[in-house]
Amino acid sequence: MIVTTAAATALRRVTTVASKRSMSAITGVRGREIIDSRGNPTVEVDLTTANGTFTASVPSGASTGAYEAVELRDGGSRYMGKGVSQAVKNVNTILADAVKGIDVTDQRAVDDAMLKADGTPNKGNLGANAILGISLAASKAGAAAKGVPLWKHYADIAGNPTPDVLPVPCFNVINGGEHAGNKLAFQEFFIIPTGAETFSESMQIGCEVFHNLKKVIKSKFGGDATLIGDEGGFAPPCDVESGLQMLMEATEAAGYLDKVSVGLDVASSEFKVAGKNQYDLDFKTKGADKDASLLLSGDELIQFYKDMIAKYPIVTIEDPFDQDDWDNWTKFCKEVGKDVQIVGDDLTVTNPVKIQEAIKLGSANCLLLKVNQIGSISESIDAVKLSKQNGWGVMCSHRSGETEDCYIADLAVGLSTGEIKTGAPCRGERTAKYNQLLRIEEQLGGAAKFPGVNFRKPGWMG
Repeated sequence: MIVTTAAATALRRVTTVASKRSMSAITGVRGREIIDSRGNPTVEVDLTTANGTFTASVPSGASTGAYEAVELRDGGSRYMGKGVSQAVKNVNTILADAVKGIDVTDQRAVDDAMLKADGTPNKGNLGANAILGISLAASKAGAAAKGVPLWKHYADIAGNPTPDVLPVPCFNVINGGEHAGNKLAFQEFFIIPTGAETFSESMQIGCEVFHNLKKVIKSKFGGDATLIGDEGGFAPPCDVESGLQMLMEATEAAGYLDKVSVGLDVASSEFKVAGKNQYDLDFKTKGADKDASLLLSGDELIQFYKDMIAKYPIVTIEDPFDQDDWDNWTKFCKEVGKDVQIVGDDLTVTNPVKIQEAIKLGSANCLLLKVNQIGSISESIDAVKLSKQNGWGVMCSHRSGETEDCYIADLAVGLSTGEIKTGAPCRGERTAKYNQLLRIEEQLGGAAKFPGVNFRKPGWMG
């Protein structure tokens, strides 16, 4: 009788496990073409299990690194060549066949099946945008199957036992580079509320400084200069230093000089002079009006950064040099990296191989996490863990072409990145991420932590 009871218990246990697996197995995948925040097509995916249907959409960058995974576009005249109908077809056929029946709580199995189906190192066959759509939707389904929030599911996948850190927001409030039609070379100017005590306080500071900045810009350049760029920031006709000056003026007017640091995303690959150790900070001007004094050598650009660091409370600089200019990256990071975070975006493209190279050379000390650069949740987590285990910071990031999907908020908390950039507190596709972080802060309640000035090493380090 005892044997019979034990056997029955074991049978029930096996049946329960099998039932749970069948509940979380992928039964359907459906992709479609939707429109992103820049008016270009992107991929959206519905993934179905017995628990329901889970939807995710894929972002797209304007300033893209040469080593990013392949974003599959159709070419031709439709949508000016930017259609993604082939990527959607791949979602609905080859990739759907590859993942059907897989348990969504096993993110690695879902992603590995797609990588095997693609068969290339950069997802050039089926498209990173197709693969990522399914990967993201599967992660949402996995969280639902376990009955936990998405941020907790990401923490479980990564092995993070303490997903209780809200990220410090880096608000991109002045836009230049490829994100705006002004002459400004540097792409993003951040206000960073490192002196806030909570995430919700950091949002209040960011919003108030943003509104004060609008007043400052309008007083200097008129109302037209307060039109916004791709990421919700303003695009005034300023240069780098006057942009930083306006950030400080707005911060002072808002009453937060003691609580705000600033940062830059230079995106310098956009204005590197081909074949020369030169950077053209007037790259948007052509002909006789071009300012020759803004053509700087690598050493001159390093000195320019150092001068700005000495004058302003700069705590982070992203992509200060071209993605292939390893010598200047390494020199600059060794000279200023102790006090200033040097962020690799185009340099590292969320790729463990490139990150390892940068670690070896000492070329950067922070990863910019963009999941669409590598193309899957599993590989993104690998990149974050490698970075953290080597003492790097991690900044979770949106793209300039965004959707209303707010998964990066959950990713930032689940992986304890300690910092996030997702535009200005303006435009719905940007505020969707900030609003999700406010919800997560509320879910965490008294357990929620805010790293403030310690954003580079926020607790869990991989």
